[in-house]
Amino acid sequence: MPSISANDLKTKGISAIEAILINQPEATISVRGKQRFVVMDMDHYHYLRECELEAALAQSYVELATGMFTKGSADDHLLRLKAAQ
Repeated sequence: MPSISANDLKTKGISAIEAILINQPEATISVRGKQRFVVMDMDHYHYLRECELEAALAQSYVELATGMFTKGSADDHLLRLKAAQ
């Protein structure tokens, strides 16, 4: 994954990010030689977010199919949470 230094970001601004995102879906920003942040365009972010939500939904279906859930009221749930502390 291509990287932009914090110094390049300071001097070139958003154009440093835009130049990399033309050919890549994401880029890292390095601070003092260490990768610290990831930047991407919004379309790519929304795609990744959708993938994350689809994975959570698939996991929920598995949990329902295998009986890994509890039925109860909101009060029952609060009692379970307090007991877990």
